[in-house]
Amino acid sequence: MRRRSMLLATGAAALGTQLGSRAFAAARSGPLLDHDTPVDLDGSEYVDLSDRVGALAPLTTGTIVVTFRTTSHNEAMTLLSASDPTVPSSNITLNLSGGALQFSVRDRGAVLINVMTRTRYDDGLRHTVAVTVDASGTRLHAGGRTVFETARHSFFGHASGLSTLALGRNLDSDHPGGEWFCTGTIERAAVWDRVLDASELIAQSPRPDLADLGRISTVLNSDTPAIWVVTGDSITHGALHTNGWRSYPEHWTERVRWELGKPKNQDFVIDSGVSGATSAELVARFGERVTAFSPKVTSIMIGTNDIATAGLGPEVYRANLVSLVRSVRALPGAPVPVLQSPNPVDPAKWPGRVGLSQYAQVMGEVAAQEGVVFVDHYTDWLSSNGGQVPLSLLNDGLHPNERGHHRLALKMIKDLRVFDIGSRVCSLRIP
Repeated sequence: MRRRSMLLATGAAALGTQLGSRAFAAARSGPLLDHDTPVDLDGSEYVDLSDRVGALAPLTTGTIVVTFRTTSHNEAMTLLSASDPTVPSSNITLNLSGGALQFSVRDRGAVLINVMTRTRYDDGLRHTVAVTVDASGTRLHAGGRTVFETARHSFFGHASGLSTLALGRNLDSDHPGGEWFCTGTIERAAVWDRVLDASELIAQSPRPDLADLGRISTVLNSDTPAIWVVTGDSITHGALHTNGWRSYPEHWTERVRWELGKPKNQDFVIDSGVSGATSAELVARFGERVTAFSPKVTSIMIGTNDIATAGLGPEVYRANLVSLVRSVRALPGAPVPVLQSPNPVDPAKWPGRVGLSQYAQVMGEVAAQEGVVFVDHYTDWLSSNGGQVPLSLLNDGLHPNERGHHRLALKMIKDLRVFDIGSRVCSLRIP
């Protein structure tokens, strides 16, 4: 644990916080708490900030921001918690539950609010999460983007007797040694007595998420049914080369419509991929392959046939991708587009498609230009196999086999933040 002499919970009171060089609008108040000394926690340690709890205990409106990185997958990990240690279940806690972001307020056993995302944040990457609470409701944020909201609202001032405050653990009379210890690094924890606006939340995030990633997370975390369209060519179509196993859209369907729980089973996932399709054909048939289904999210994986089609060089491909992305956004309800690159192919069997890397690069450039979530399978496959095409994931040197489709699904699941080691889809082993 970094700076152990300062940060171990031994009652040291010199854990006050400084705003430091962080810039805030002059007319707006800064945080009441801003602990910005990174601490490494091993699952048994914590940081005692109880000398600051008095400033937070009265708050009924405000914002909590925490930047962290996990190093394990624990069932429960506290990021920030204030509690009354003399009674059971009287606390306000921002934590991870199975990797999902959870915010709860309890007063002497009565649950005032307990909300949790379906999206997960225990992937070992750096995340900045936030909770904002006011009379209009409670909102959870990740990377500066709203990912969940509810009209229910409770904050520090709704839990009585708060006298302890800590990073990395919760404390009550039933667990005098603490519970829900965190394993990972908490870089910063801050609390304001007001709700930060959207621009301020982005400014608090060292690496803000794409707005589209936040919108997709909101769809995943909402109980409102959504339609997902997954379109493309034969790889998305998923016929023949999967050898009777599931294709990547089918794995995604299982993950969303079953494993994420009810009422997500009322979401619909529609695979409109067609064998032989190109970006030009998808532009021409956009109405029947996308528009007709009124999607909330549309995934596009295309390009494997473009490289082998006259007149569909990289720049035409680029223009078609831009057209597709903008056509998705222009649909009623402004659906969210997702771009997924083609996988690499066996150069010995398909020498005419060796240049597919350029098409994957163009797709990444379009995604960056248009602010689209980009699932880069091409790079993922090569980086996982020492820069070589992983032939074991291909059926005929071009089309993914059952293992290749599962690999595509895992990348999609991880990038859209619903990976769970306990999931049957995520943990599937194909012989």
